[in-house]
Amino acid sequence: MIILEDITMDEFKKYLKQTRTIVFPFGTVEEHGSHLPVKTDTFIIYEALKRIKKKVFLAPPVYYGVCTTTKHHPGTINITPRTLRHLSYDIVKDAYKKGLRNFLLISGHGGSMHMSALKETAEKLMEELKGIKIAAFSPYDLLWKELSDIADTENDSHAGEIETSMILYLAPELVKGRAKEEYPRIPKPFVQKDYTKFWKGGVWGNPKKASAQKGEKAIKIIVDKISDIVKEIEKKKK
Repeated sequence: MIILEDITMDEFKKYLKQTRTIVFPFGTVEEHGSHLPVKTDTFIIYEALKRIKKKVFLAPPVYYGVCTTTKHHPGTINITPRTLRHLSYDIVKDAYKKGLRNFLLISGHGGSMHMSALKETAEKLMEELKGIKIAAFSPYDLLWKELSDIADTENDSHAGEIETSMILYLAPELVKGRAKEEYPRIPKPFVQKDYTKFWKGGVWGNPKKASAQKGEKAIKIIVDKISDIVKEIEKKKK
């Protein structure tokens, strides 16, 4: 990966002759229980992307995202879908002006409204910008089964076994003990003003079953999948 924030404008021009592909990581500032940092979503995806052995541009991550059920929890700093649509649109459009043509909007946060905003932006850009390829996705959506198979916890999700395992593998010093097992019972289909009364601990799963070994497996699965997608988007049109 060519780490965009580390290179000069002359290096950018040189690398642009080698690739027209850029990866934009998206995450959140969002609570992840009492044991994981609020940067968890952003940190995991950015660290995974750095491990891809492909010479394409890797942009600095966008830390802020759309959080719904966690928006009232301590530590979460939320933005609206409208803000995310405008921000991602402007970033890609200006990168296009600089000569880039293949765009990957990859999110470490899989929230439905967050992902919908990114996908809507991708659709709009596809209509407006000539000669581009674009994808918007979260690896968790594409790899739900593969990642679930690593976990001992059934229905593992937010700040649970797998996310805790990945942080244990990537940066164990960031894990502050282990929060207790929790599975919120949010009454459906009703929308709530404040979900904290149904989800006090901010965990969905069992962090106590996490391990660095499981985290290493999960990161490898994510890196391999995204590497294949990067390879696909770099293929020249026939």
